[in-house]
Amino acid sequence: MSTVMEDGGVPENSTNPVNDPSGGGRQQVPPDFRFDDSKVTATYANFCRVTGTPEELIIDFGLNPQPIGLPTQPIVVTNRIVTNFYTAKRMLIALQTTIMRHEQAFGVLEVDVQKRLKNQ
Repeated sequence: MSTVMEDGGVPENSTNPVNDPSGGGRQQVPPDFRFDDSKVTATYANFCRVTGTPEELIIDFGLNPQPIGLPTQPIVVTNRIVTNFYTAKRMLIALQTTIMRHEQAFGVLEVDVQKRLKNQ
């Protein structure tokens, strides 16, 4: 489920997009947005690099063919998103909310590959 605000962001305290579970009476109404995703291309990425300027954030995505240890082959960057910091912050909030919900349902995601490896 996604929650989107008129400016493209998500509410800072978005728990349920329609009803406030705290009973505070405040309701968040999902905006009436229409999306045309007919030109979307989906690619898989297991690598990202974040750089930027004072005005923009640059996020590169690619495929690391050797995700454990130092890569011996070049990582091919296939997609780049250039955005402003306001949109990046809204994306950060949306990603944090989504990951928090996923971890609540399925358990904590360990990002350190070495900690996920089983002793053999």
